[in-house]
Amino acid sequence: MNYWLIKSEPYKYSWDQMVADGETYWDGVRNYAARLNLRGMKTGDHCLFYHSNEGKEIVGIVEVVKEAYQDPTTDDDRWDAVDVKAIRPLKRPVTLQEIKADETLDQMDLVRQTRLSVGKVRKHEYDRIIAMSES
Repeated sequence: MNYWLIKSEPYKYSWDQMVADGETYWDGVRNYAARLNLRGMKTGDHCLFYHSNEGKEIVGIVEVVKEAYQDPTTDDDRWDAVDVKAIRPLKRPVTLQEIKADETLDQMDLVRQTRLSVGKVRKHEYDRIIAMSES
């Protein structure tokens, strides 16, 4: 299994909306590096769900249920989407401030490539985020 982080502005698509929907397609990615990450996602991979701009915190976990396909919001075949389903909220959100303060997380895409909307997460980073949410 691989791990990822997906970002959404809560006013556009929040964790609460993700939970209400249960499953959705993750669309609107218009960055080539983020697109490559979408294309790297496999069924069963887990993604940390991050509220960007407002909150700036990881709030939940989703699972990839359908691998990359043509983004249904555009006719431009350069862009992809994946389907994800809500797994569970974190026991408590983990803030960007906490992540930046933890030296074991200083190489996360979230810290190093701040504008990247879909980023890779290493297993030790994923495990650390989960542990932080449980403390």
